[in-house]
Amino acid sequence: MSEGATQPGSQGATQPGSQGAEPRSQGAAQPHGQGIQARGQAAQATLQAEPARPGAMLPERDEFDDVAELAPLFPVVGPLDLPADPLPGAPVVEPDAALASAENEGLAVPVDQETPQGAPAPGVPAQGPSGERAAGGQARGPETAGDDVTSTDAPSTGTPTANIPTEPAPDQEPGTTGAETADAAAGRGTFLRPEDEALPPTRGMRGFLSRIGFSVEPSAEEKEERQWRRAIGQRLSAPRTVSVVNGKGGANKTPTAVLLAAVFGRNSGDPVLAWDNNGTRGTLGWRTVQASHNAHVMDLLHAAPDLMGTTAGDPAINAYVHYQPEDRYSVLRTDPTLLASEQNLTAADFDIVHAAASKFFQLSIVDSGNDESAERWLRMIDHTDQLVVASTTVEEHAEAAALLLEALANRGGRYAELARNAVVIVSQHQQNGNKDQLARIASGFRRLARAVVTVPFDPALVKGRIRYQALRPATRRAWLEAAAAVADGIS
Repeated sequence: MSEGATQPGSQGATQPGSQGAEPRSQGAAQPHGQGIQARGQAAQATLQAEPARPGAMLPERDEFDDVAELAPLFPVVGPLDLPADPLPGAPVVEPDAALASAENEGLAVPVDQETPQGAPAPGVPAQGPSGERAAGGQARGPETAGDDVTSTDAPSTGTPTANIPTEPAPDQEPGTTGAETADAAAGRGTFLRPEDEALPPTRGMRGFLSRIGFSVEPSAEEKEERQWRRAIGQRLSAPRTVSVVNGKGGANKTPTAVLLAAVFGRNSGDPVLAWDNNGTRGTLGWRTVQASHNAHVMDLLHAAPDLMGTTAGDPAINAYVHYQPEDRYSVLRTDPTLLASEQNLTAADFDIVHAAASKFFQLSIVDSGNDESAERWLRMIDHTDQLVVASTTVEEHAEAAALLLEALANRGGRYAELARNAVVIVSQHQQNGNKDQLARIASGFRRLARAVVTVPFDPALVKGRIRYQALRPATRRAWLEAAAAVADGIS
């Protein structure tokens, strides 16, 4: 064969382990002359016309003087050189299939691919019958169906194996496994900002800068108020009753009931009722807006059987309560023109009114009155879900509140639980009140109740109708905190 007839790949036909075999000179291949060349060309034409298949007849080995002359017929593809798709019309010859076919036909295996039976491949330690290797090799048992046949521990057959890289998944970074990608996704934080940080500030200099286009964070105070509003705004799963108590008159019970109702009305989607349970001329009706009628609690008591037959949300209830459009809550009044004996409620009467109120309102805030021995007061405690103790910085008011909490705790059971879970709201009653006095009273209540909130003096609460928006900012913030403390006990 002339030098021009040498095919690409004939240089690569020399395999590891056959470096010692020197190719013969071109003169040694001349005895067969033109006949060998013609046969080679005919065999190559046949392979091009019909792809090779297992068991196909191969030219006999002894018709060739040199292994290198087989290269044009059986090109050996080295590692990483295997094309993804064969060229159109090119023969598809698998090296393993060609070798098996040659062995089936009794042909000699090329020198560089022949391995003596029972001998390990070059570079692989010898292996015993049980799969144990000789010294210097790792122990390995017999292969099973579950073993990885591509493991580097398997003996080499001497045939080069194509190493085709696997394409990574679309969402997988190159060089990482799917498990590594999943772990990285699970361990990373979210790109979404917390709600408090996503909302721009609305107050003060920060709010002004935000409105003119600057990106600034809300203050810590504003973030805290947003958390309180979220707590207050949680929808209730069932009707709840909050009772505002103190046995002393003038202890700020009515303003406390009004402002808690206003905060919940403004920040919650649930219907809210402020209920005057004082039989001795309660002032809740005087300090709130009156509707176009004069109905009061005794009217509701008489109409309760008919109202209980209606559906929740029926506007019929509006004929007995007084809606506060600005602060979005309703008021159930007593009649200040009647004597206490004329509008006395028994425990059974209280149950009827409470059932009607709970049908139409999800939250009832009850201004308790001063008589702790009255049936209506005691029955109110039985229906209470959250106890609120109102007080001012007047020592008598604070002492009366503390004695009430201690009396409930001493009764044990549910009364003790109400006392431990109580919220105490201490209001400064004088414009130039002593701050140390306020702090001292608040500190004394912390061992008796779950939460204690202090409220600064505000002239808008001295007399007249109570409007939440008329309060000073510091006072509004204090009542927002107080309502959030109450919400924690009923949610």
